[in-house]
Amino acid sequence: MIETYSVPLETLVEAFQLEVAYASTDFSSIRITVDDVSRPGLQLAGYFDHYEPMRLQVMGNVEMSYVSKLPPMDRRSIFDRLFSYKFPALLIARGIPPHPEMLEMADKHNVTILCTKEATSAIVSSIITYLKTALAPRITRHGVLVEVYGEGILLTGSSGIGKSEAAVELLKRGHRLIADDAVEIRKVSATSLVGTAPKLIRNYIELRGIGVINVAQLYGMGAVKQENDINLVVNIVSWNTQQPYDRLGLEDQYTDILGVKVPMYTIPITPGRNLAVILEVAAMNNRQKKMGYNAALEFTEQINRYFDENLGNSR
Repeated sequence: MIETYSVPLETLVEAFQLEVAYASTDFSSIRITVDDVSRPGLQLAGYFDHYEPMRLQVMGNVEMSYVSKLPPMDRRSIFDRLFSYKFPALLIARGIPPHPEMLEMADKHNVTILCTKEATSAIVSSIITYLKTALAPRITRHGVLVEVYGEGILLTGSSGIGKSEAAVELLKRGHRLIADDAVEIRKVSATSLVGTAPKLIRNYIELRGIGVINVAQLYGMGAVKQENDINLVVNIVSWNTQQPYDRLGLEDQYTDILGVKVPMYTIPITPGRNLAVILEVAAMNNRQKKMGYNAALEFTEQINRYFDENLGNSR
């Protein structure tokens, strides 16, 4: 089940060190639920079609200089209508002080006004990036997330199949752990997933027969990472002699997570198979494919050329 998230306005104020010029009576309970902001340029001119009052509103030098040239009565009328939509807050950039009429209407409609000395484009870009991460759709999956040669590999499979043991072997080989047992996955864009561990179990890994260990304490801080993109899913299964497995890798397999297609391998294991080495090869092979090289396709073309040449010579 995909949950929806929100960000308290107070958290946003602290994160960007914003100044509160006027705090509404419900300031502490205001939550932002939209990962975008609006600059009410057309609204200041009276056009409110397609207006998005759920967004944080930002006014910069252009908007503030426009209303500054208007008579006080017109400013009061503009802000009266604008604030009547009861948006989360109005942020004024570039350290420009709010007009008295703005503060008057903010008090009338109980709307928060914030200020920052940052440039308008810079603060808008930073806030959107922050909100897209904080409000991203997310789910929690059972598995282990490791970084191998820069590739984020999500290990899945039944409980006790050996995911954590494979992760420990990878740690010994210089790779990094992001999450064990539970992986929190966020969709940060239409094509990107980021995985992290819930705070309660971050940096910990469970090994049956030994117990819970702290990876950061045992292997050092270089062995852990707070989050990483998910570039590949590896489903670990027990070897079944009745089950056919892909031998060439010509057909790319994908799995769907939050509407994003992620490359996937199914790796059967038996006693004696070095899973850590296989995962390293899987990571490097996935990087090669992203760079445009496909070994399976090259091998198949080479075989086809060989048979074509030999068939041609035998005729």
